[in-house]
Amino acid sequence: MKVELLPALTDNYMYLIIDKDTREAAIVDPVQPQKVVETVRKLGVKLTTVLTTHHHWDHAGGNEKLVKLEPGLKVYGGDDRIGALTHKVTHLFTLQVGSLHVKCLSTPCHTSGHICYFVSKPGGPDPPAVFTGDTLFVAGCGKFYEGTADEMYKALLEVLGRLPPDTRVYCGHEYTISNLKFARHVEPSNTSVQEKLAWAKEKYAIGEPTVPSTLAEEFTYNPFMRVSSSRALEGRGARPACRRFSPLQGEDGAAARGR
Repeated sequence: MKVELLPALTDNYMYLIIDKDTREAAIVDPVQPQKVVETVRKLGVKLTTVLTTHHHWDHAGGNEKLVKLEPGLKVYGGDDRIGALTHKVTHLFTLQVGSLHVKCLSTPCHTSGHICYFVSKPGGPDPPAVFTGDTLFVAGCGKFYEGTADEMYKALLEVLGRLPPDTRVYCGHEYTISNLKFARHVEPSNTSVQEKLAWAKEKYAIGEPTVPSTLAEEFTYNPFMRVSSSRALEGRGARPACRRFSPLQGEDGAAARGR
């Protein structure tokens, strides 16, 4: 499995997932369809599938144009509001992209129909990957537009948090530095936060993405993944955990900034 990161708009990411054996490919959230088509042709792969995490324009807004540019695409998603949708999916629905196995994970909160996609190759050498849209970011989580803190807690800890620790996390936006600033505010003595923030600033300075992380890493510095194992958020609006915690959304360190 190969994943091509395609930056889009101001801080979005699209992801081209390629099965190296069959050269079949899927695209996650193709908001800039022309860029997707150019990349597909450059790499010589066959695009068959669109995986849409949620209906917001900066994730699903390119679907209709893309299916015109590449007729016959299968467009998956968990919400009827997604443009050009051909296959509405539910929790644990599975599909194939070449020899890659894709499992749909329902993670409602940012939107009611939000889906994350867990991609693996049984018996293959590469670790699995999960494409989390605006549910889980590096060191953060998405805004609660259509759901509750209880739903986000379940999405992060009971759905995504139970995936294999080496699962690579590919999120929908480049929010890592601001998220880590918030994490530093929550846990000022957490050395994992400090080290990751310094690393992220270095990556940003040379124009490189801070994605992917891994689930194992998220449990060391993401305050919203750590609420069950620590008392990091006690006294900061979360007692006993993030079930009643509405993340800060200010300019400096907004751990829930997603559109």
